[in-house]
Amino acid sequence: MLLWAAGGREYFAVAGGDKLHTDLGIVDLKRLEGMEWGSTIESHMGKPFVVLKPRAPDFFKHMRRTGAPMMPKDIGAIIAYTGVGPSDVILDAGTGSGVLAVYLGTIAKKVITYESNEQFASNARKNIELAGLANVEVRHGDILLEMEKLEGPFDVVTLDMQDAAAVVPGALRVLRPGGFLAAYSPFFEQAAETRRAVERAGFSEADTIIVGEQELEVGRRGTRPSTRVGHTGFITIARK
Repeated sequence: MLLWAAGGREYFAVAGGDKLHTDLGIVDLKRLEGMEWGSTIESHMGKPFVVLKPRAPDFFKHMRRTGAPMMPKDIGAIIAYTGVGPSDVILDAGTGSGVLAVYLGTIAKKVITYESNEQFASNARKNIELAGLANVEVRHGDILLEMEKLEGPFDVVTLDMQDAAAVVPGALRVLRPGGFLAAYSPFFEQAAETRRAVERAGFSEADTIIVGEQELEVGRRGTRPSTRVGHTGFITIARK
């Protein structure tokens, strides 16, 4: 559950747990059991907290992270350009904290995600469990080795890993006809290598895009675009 308090304070909590200590007082989490979304619970200081159902952006903000997660703007582009739907089975590699897997799991039928770092995989499992997604399976393993054992077919394959180019031929094999590959690359060199691998593998169509984002700052003096840079990486989308 997500507990929202005055001033925009947000706290993640699990109903039936022990106690949540905040600067607005202590919340007895056992009292959350059976409460409906939108209900209000008070701390021992009488401060109100609204009980909200967490959504994917909330998990992005509050889940325990290992490494740099893919940003929502890039995740949105992947979902939009691959057309992820409720009947899809997705293969994901480079789980990291599980951010992309959580977003995909709220939409797709099944997500199988591979992480080569055992500590990262363990943390991702906890994040997935916290998100309540029984349709997301985190596997510890090297996708380059495991790909040979996978039969598929998968509707979408997503890659967020340094050796994405090496996985491209295997991704083509396990994708069903008409399925999509989406690879995220933080550097020019990695993006170019992935794009060349896609073209060599024989995908029917491919595009590499940059997704920009710029916040609008609204203040007393006026309104203007933020000066913060919105670039994060490159996304290669290819279709079998």
